[in-house]
Amino acid sequence: MKKSIMLWSAPLLFLAACGNNAENNSEENGGAAEANEPENTEEADDTSEEASDDTVEIEFWHGMGGGLGDTLEALVDDFNASQDDYYIQPEYQGSYEELLTQFRTVGGTETAPALVQMFEVGTKYMIESDYITPVQEWIDAEGYDVDQLEENILSYYTVDDQLYSMPFNSSTPALYFNVDKFEEAGLDPNNPPRTFSEIAEAAEALTDDDTYGFSMLGHGWFFEQLIATQGQEYVDMDNGRSGDATEVTFGGEEGLKVYEWLDSMNEAGTFEYFGRDWDDLRAAFQNGDVAMYMDSSAGTKQAVEDAPFDVDLSFVPHADDIDPNGVVVGGASVWMGSGISEEEQRGAWEFMKWFNEPDVQAEWHVNTGYFSTHPDAYDEEIVAEEHKQFPQLTVPIDQLQETVPSTATQGALITVFPESREQVVTSLEALYQGTSPEEALQQAVEGSNRAIEVSGRAAE
Repeated sequence: MKKSIMLWSAPLLFLAACGNNAENNSEENGGAAEANEPENTEEADDTSEEASDDTVEIEFWHGMGGGLGDTLEALVDDFNASQDDYYIQPEYQGSYEELLTQFRTVGGTETAPALVQMFEVGTKYMIESDYITPVQEWIDAEGYDVDQLEENILSYYTVDDQLYSMPFNSSTPALYFNVDKFEEAGLDPNNPPRTFSEIAEAAEALTDDDTYGFSMLGHGWFFEQLIATQGQEYVDMDNGRSGDATEVTFGGEEGLKVYEWLDSMNEAGTFEYFGRDWDDLRAAFQNGDVAMYMDSSAGTKQAVEDAPFDVDLSFVPHADDIDPNGVVVGGASVWMGSGISEEEQRGAWEFMKWFNEPDVQAEWHVNTGYFSTHPDAYDEEIVAEEHKQFPQLTVPIDQLQETVPSTATQGALITVFPESREQVVTSLEALYQGTSPEEALQQAVEGSNRAIEVSGRAAE
């Protein structure tokens, strides 16, 4: 197959890996609106009944448009109908980046919302903003059993043993593969490749005149996963969780293994780069142009339904000679604003508890593809029926629940994540054009460290 490198000059939009652009507007994002829902840039119509004079109205800003926005509106309607004390008013604010900008302008003022959804890479800003009330305060005051929720989702939003926000829409990457192509190439789809070398060997077997074996989107979220599963932190200071990060730590052997792995397949002609746009890579997979790639777990059902061939999923690839540590969640959480009345805070807290109930989470998982924050939701009949029809949905759940808790798989807290992700993607594009793995990785390290340094000086 003739090799062509597709480079994109447009600025990279960032996830929510998962994961708002990894999941926000392209599918979820959060990694945006998940891939299984159409994007909608218009605010959803308010079809809810008005709050009565006796109810406490609670403003809820969110970044979900399209079908996901409709699902969120229905979720809120169910809560409003379940009791008479509080009325949640959802308000769509655009993409996660736009939502963060809007919140920055009003945070701490009387016009700030009581509840705000924020993508995971905005976590450090939110914690340091003084515009929020940590949900840990309500957990402690009420004795709420947070241990009933999914540990490997809670961990991202937990700092110094304090849960700052309530996880809402969470997903991770997974390996998607074309079952038909596997069988044609003599590969066993029931035993998909897991290690870097196994992926490379499978990619060689899958590559022909019409199909490349493997591809990876131009998005930093996936690189973060590939080093986290090696147990490597992204930045120092315990991945930015014991203090402000001063430099990245992905420039060692763990990061180099990733760059060398991608370089070897690119040089062998078994890898093709389809750019930074999620839809372009998904279209390449659906068209049979590539047989294996990584995508957000939230797009599982849509990928299975859209493909003219059988699709299955496996865990994120890991380097040889290691025991994989697992994945880092992407997506978003819901934060409680500060400076609002105690009544509003109580209502916000009641909503947070309610949407984490197993029956509510079961509906959320089935209707959106996001993980359930409450593991008991997977025992609900509606989920069992969905998983029977789409067994592929269980693969990312198993991967999440098998993840080894550590600061590496918690995910990094860094204020310049978008800038660092841009540096990583730019360096990988240089790699695909012939830059050596060592030099390309060093470019990402130096560019990220400059961004961290500049940010640190500005904060002084």
